[in-house]
Amino acid sequence: MQNPNFSSGPCSKRPAWNIDALKNAPVGRSHRSALGKERIVKAINDTRKILNIPADYLVGIMPASDTGAFECAMWSLLGPKPVTVLVWESFSDGWATDVAKQLKLDPTILKADYGKIPDLNKVDWSNDVVFVANGTTSGVKVPDYNWIPANREGLSLCDATSAAFAMEIDWSKVDVLTFSWQKCLGGEAAHGMLILSPKALARLESYDPPWPMPKIFRLKKSGKINKAIFDGDVINTPSMICVEDYLDALNWAEKIGLAGLIKKSRANLKVVEDWVDKTDWIEFLAADPKVRSNTSVCLSVTSPKVNALAAEDKGKFLKSISSELSKKNIAHDINSYKDAPAGYRFWCGPTIEEGDIKTALAELEKVYNEKIKSL
Repeated sequence: MQNPNFSSGPCSKRPAWNIDALKNAPVGRSHRSALGKERIVKAINDTRKILNIPADYLVGIMPASDTGAFECAMWSLLGPKPVTVLVWESFSDGWATDVAKQLKLDPTILKADYGKIPDLNKVDWSNDVVFVANGTTSGVKVPDYNWIPANREGLSLCDATSAAFAMEIDWSKVDVLTFSWQKCLGGEAAHGMLILSPKALARLESYDPPWPMPKIFRLKKSGKINKAIFDGDVINTPSMICVEDYLDALNWAEKIGLAGLIKKSRANLKVVEDWVDKTDWIEFLAADPKVRSNTSVCLSVTSPKVNALAAEDKGKFLKSISSELSKKNIAHDINSYKDAPAGYRFWCGPTIEEGDIKTALAELEKVYNEKIKSL
């Protein structure tokens, strides 16, 4: 059966997923029971194993999705050094706003327009540096991790929510990494993962932020790292149904392997690239293939006829096409992000199959060609 789910979050479930995947979830049981904790610890350990996370890094489950995990990291670690924030889409812009207006740390902000990336060689690594591995709303990813020095003075804080399990990560260059279950593996929402390097742990133990720390961000107890959090004793109550679903996704992922997951996502991007190459009215928002995302693939309509429309009319025209594809159950949720340039965005992570992308793009082209005649 054709899968029409191309949302960039929550993302498509794994192929062949059904509700039976949750039949053994310990519902009605405490997450602190032996059974509940065993499932939580397995989720942490399986995450570590599949992502090849170094043994001396801590891995924990946090509340409030990737947002909660990344905010926890910023509130807990930033302050002792100057901060640089790299911004090239909506979520990284949000991190910059929080560092500036909530933590009041007067960050250096290196900003690029949608579809582009700042000059990574201009980053001052005497600073702590905040960045996204993949700009979910712009379709732009970091090309690699070579721009991060091994002997950096500051910490590197990486929001990898639409990159983990679909893009390579150089753990030696990352001090903090976060992601959420509902992205590349198609898990359920509201839970995030926080991964901390030894360097980040040293900062955590040596530094007490001057601002009040909400309970869900408290990683320390009696002045020391509360390692129980990273051994399955989560800060607040998780959904055991969501935990079971994440375990199902991890089981599927382990069978394919990390290299296989990355290969699947890149193959999905290749389908889109081949289609764009032969289609004269559309281009990638990220023109440079080196920084083009293979998960959140963003497209811009380049037709002079469409671009001659007023911005509001252009948006309505493009949305009328995506609405028709959704009504036909061919492709749901493919509009560009609300703050991004008008266009289309297809999730191409590893839970998506090449055939479903091909079907959706063929129908997009058909509906576009029908509707363009009315302009």
